[in-house]
Amino acid sequence: MSTRPVLRVRKSGAVLLAALIAVVSAVPLAGSSRALTPVLLIPVVVLLWAWRAGTDVYPDGLRVRALIGGSRVPWTRVAELAPDERGRVSALLDNGNMIRLTGVTRDNLPMVLAAGGHRIEDRPSTDQ
Repeated sequence: MSTRPVLRVRKSGAVLLAALIAVVSAVPLAGSSRALTPVLLIPVVVLLWAWRAGTDVYPDGLRVRALIGGSRVPWTRVAELAPDERGRVSALLDNGNMIRLTGVTRDNLPMVLAAGGHRIEDRPSTDQ
């Protein structure tokens, strides 16, 4: 895959901001007692996830990133990109597996396809 993505798709910035506020808010609580220090871990993990998780689009494939690890998928293995009823997009691979594309929604799917050098295909109408 190329070294620099054409497009980076992440979760809403509101998630990142909320996690940052939660970290700042948890510091006084965690500092008040040694027993409450682990409370700080929850917002820190959410902050790291919001910072890292997402989908990077390259001309030759996709890279889906999670909190820990990720996967690379060449465009040649992607059979279909389809949104679910909540608007989240998954990639159906040629071997039948599905990968949820973190951060990609029905609204930004055309940008993802354009960044990968693809276009939305018109399906024939079944209305007659």
